[in-house]
Order: sequence, then structure tokens, then C-alpha cells
Amino acid sequence: MAWRKLIAWCVHGYTALGLVAAACIAVAIFVGTPATFRLAFALMLLATVIDATDGTLARWWRVKEVLPGFDGRRLDDLIDFHTYVSLPVLLIWRAQLLPAGYEAWLLAPLLASSYGFCQVSAKTDDGYFLGFPSYWNVIAFYLYVLEPPGWLNLAVVVFFAVLTFVPARYLYPTHQGRLNRWTNQLGAVWCLLIVVILARLPDEDGATVDPTTRLLAWLSLAFPAYYLGVSWFITLRIVRRARRLRHHPPADQVANSASA
Repeated sequence: MAWRKLIAWCVHGYTALGLVAAACIAVAIFVGTPATFRLAFALMLLATVIDATDGTLARWWRVKEVLPGFDGRRLDDLIDFHTYVSLPVLLIWRAQLLPAGYEAWLLAPLLASSYGFCQVSAKTDDGYFLGFPSYWNVIAFYLYVLEPPGWLNLAVVVFFAVLTFVPARYLYPTHQGRLNRWTNQLGAVWCLLIVVILARLPDEDGATVDPTTRLLAWLSLAFPAYYLGVSWFITLRIVRRARRLRHHPPADQVANSASA
């Protein structure tokens, strides 16, 4: 029916708003003032909210069935690479968060993420991301707000770029499951805290982040730490289970191999 197609296109249009946000982020980064950096982070947060909700809308209205000739997942990946990877990396460069002379290391997250995005197994059958899921917008935000020394920023960039190639499982919050529901609830609280932090960031050149805002930023790190910790714990548990099964296969598997 025509009305279903109209709604489906509206859902794709909602996804495409992330691309509009990406264009505005690029402009804000190139202006390169504290006020526009703050705007860039706010738009990255908006793009993340769109990315977290458009899939639910698409499934709700069965967009893939109504418009089989248009691949919304490709549109989503195109936007995600900009808002999660290329633009945050550009902001790290523009804000001079790495030591002078080491800017070329920013090619590491760019190339690593292009590898991650193109992997067929980037999303596992059991509902996880495989390899660090390129949350460079989050990394850029904390490097900017917390203002750690340049050498530590460089170490963080290299560390997470390498994690892209490590086949660990990471939570995929938009999938079903109790753990993902808890993660989404915690993520909503985290988003509200990020909004408060963004509202408190200074606009003037040379101004530093005040102690209260920096404290809020440290407190907000609890959610990324939870996300990484739970993801690595799940990975360790899966690895141990696979190792256990390899050394102690089920009885029926032993019987089948013996009768072969």
C-alpha cells in the first residue's frame, strides 16, 4: 500500500538525518573553536541516538519488505563510518590532542575501522560485535574533555585500533536480551550525563574544563568501563567454554567419533 511505502521512506529519511549531522559535524570541526567542538560532539551524540533507534523503527514497519530495492543497512554503514570513525578522528587531529609530529598515527584507527566495517563476520550470529566496534566518537570525547597528556592519548588511539583486529565479542545493545536491555537503560542515563557535560564545556579559546565538569566526565566513564568489562568477560567465558569442549567433548560426540 502507498501509505506503507511512505512510512518506509520516512524511516530511511530518519536514518539519513545522520548524514546531515555528519555534514554539520565536519563544518564545526573545520571551524575549530571550543564552541564548535562542543557542537560537533553534540551532533555526534544526536547521530548515535538516531543510529540506536532507526533499526527498531525499520523492524517495526517492516521497511525491508516494503522497500526491498533500497538497502537501509548500506546507508546506515555509510553514515556510521563518518560519525563513529572519520569525523571523530578528524576532530582529534584538529584539536591537536596527539603530540606534535605523531599525527600520522591517526591513520591507524581509520584503516583499522575500514577493515572492521568490511568484515562479513563483524556481527556474529549470536548477537555480538566481533572486534572493537569503532566507537571513536566516545574516545575523542573523553580525550578532549579529560585532557590527558599527549603520549597517553597516542597510547589510547593505538590500543583501540589494535583491538579492532582482536576477535573479542562486544555487546550489541540494539539486539534483544536482558543484558542488552540493561545496557540500553544505562546508556540512556549516560547520554543524559553527556548532555550535562556538553552544556558545561567552555566556549572561549584557552579556557579549561572546570573541576566539576571533569568530575562528571570521570563519573560518566563508568558506562564505557562497564561496556568493555562485560564484553571482555563474555569473550573470556566463551573462550574457556570452547577450550573445555575441545578437551572434554560431549559423550555423544565421543561415541560418534568412535563409531566412524
